[in-house]
Amino acid sequence: MSHDLAMLAFDEAPIGIVLTERRIIKSCNISFAALFGYDRADLIDQSFRMLYSTRREFEAIRDIGLKPLQEQGIYSDERIMKRRDGAPFWCRFRARTLTRDDPLQRTVLSFAKISDAVPKVQLTPRERQIVLQLSKGQTSKQIARSLNLSPRTIEDVRSRLLKKFGVRNAAELLAHMTGLDV
Repeated sequence: MSHDLAMLAFDEAPIGIVLTERRIIKSCNISFAALFGYDRADLIDQSFRMLYSTRREFEAIRDIGLKPLQEQGIYSDERIMKRRDGAPFWCRFRARTLTRDDPLQRTVLSFAKISDAVPKVQLTPRERQIVLQLSKGQTSKQIARSLNLSPRTIEDVRSRLLKKFGVRNAAELLAHMTGLDV
């Protein structure tokens, strides 16, 4: 494939794609810029901080995926982001590091909008980690091992999640989080 065709594929991809270096946007496609309500030129060489509501949220999000990026080179979750006009939206986020020993040195990220309807209940970073593992079909024991926590801690968080969302089991929780009917 020629360089021009590769660039055309990148630019016109139906999901937002961005290359970052130390959380600074170095390149992004048209879909990424449109998703966030910016022109591409406004995003290049800017910190990802501008896409989060608060500095605290920006810093907390950074730490959630570091371990998976170091160990597997990839990480994904669902998160709430904000557009240029401040409107929140819910999206699926995926990351692949190009430098596992220093995962944030250079990463390729994708963002796909799930919905403009933001979940009414917000997840803590720990709840987000557990929901992600549940979505991969892992048991509480497997989740506990991967997060270096006790199975009891995982069960406590699962129980809290079920109550928070008013569902009876993990399948209903995951269906509720993705907007599906069970």
